[in-house]
Amino acid sequence: MRAVIIAIGVAFLVSLLATPLAIKVFARLKAGQPIRSLGLASNEGKKGTPTMGGVVFILATVIAYVAGHLALTTLPDAQIAQVEPTITALVLLGLMVFSGAVGFIDDFLKVRKRHSGGLNKRGKLFGQILVGAIFGVIALYFPSSMTDASGATTNTETVGSTTLSFIRDIPALEIGKIASVIVIILVVMAATNGVNLTDGLDGLATGASVMVLAAYALIAFWQYRHWCADPTYTANPNNYCYAVRDPLEIALIAGAAAGACVGFLWWNTSPARIFMGDTGALGLGGLIAGMAMSTRTILLLPILGGLFVIITMSVVIQIISFRTTGKRVFRMSPLQHHFELAGWSEVNIVVRFWIIAGIGVAIALGLFYSDFLASMG
Repeated sequence: MRAVIIAIGVAFLVSLLATPLAIKVFARLKAGQPIRSLGLASNEGKKGTPTMGGVVFILATVIAYVAGHLALTTLPDAQIAQVEPTITALVLLGLMVFSGAVGFIDDFLKVRKRHSGGLNKRGKLFGQILVGAIFGVIALYFPSSMTDASGATTNTETVGSTTLSFIRDIPALEIGKIASVIVIILVVMAATNGVNLTDGLDGLATGASVMVLAAYALIAFWQYRHWCADPTYTANPNNYCYAVRDPLEIALIAGAAAGACVGFLWWNTSPARIFMGDTGALGLGGLIAGMAMSTRTILLLPILGGLFVIITMSVVIQIISFRTTGKRVFRMSPLQHHFELAGWSEVNIVVRFWIIAGIGVAIALGLFYSDFLASMG
């Protein structure tokens, strides 16, 4: 637990203190966000606000992970299953960094062209598929080889699973490695686009992501405390355990990312002095997808990230309705802009949408814990 707390604190401080520096650097480089004229009140006065701020909290997360691991090395071996960096960390941080890199290319092209159109849809889609495929393969083809004091192997889990999962793996839904890689790619695409569509009002995507990542930190730490690879816990046959790989790593990275986003939110809240850009939105989406995969809660993610689902569906509904009937269901999509045109203030929309995000997180955590109670009963 100490390592997780240290990672959260380091990530928060690095992000909080480094973001003002990033604002000055990006402003000097004239890396301002191009704003389309859509008649939205929230767009007024935002032209030229520095973008690509996601670079800050992505780097803060990586730095905090290193700091957390330095803390782990001071703990007795009996309290920690693995102190060396793992494939789990490679997959989670890799998804965050390389998804963020796809977004960075998009942001860079927008800034360079001085136009809101950056990387084309095919290019962005290809980048998401490539990142999801690479880390999906790593997640499924590299099992753990943890051993106990006697030299016996105690954990052969992979980061991902060949079985679809809700609160845990569902044995009846075994789909094999190839299909599982495809599922991981789809989850990465869904999560990155969901966070990206939610980004658009000051602090909206950042605050919602904090809640989701904090929830994953709690889930992963709970799994660590009830881990099948922990002989001190599974010594009692009545104890229900979670068959996952490196849950403490997952909790550490989720907590670090949440702390980094909170530090960034200090500067990103209305009126924002910097935007996360596609760099941050895609980076967060990639990490959230990795969290769902590694904690074996893929089908729980639509509830946990309920706000992202709602906003994404508003875009899908709008497109289908307009192409089939020629009529729009919403004044504008994504959904937050519909309420802007309805007269809601930006701050009201953000706070109320945060409440919706919090409800989704609360329901998901309730389902997770109730399943544990049922398993123990």
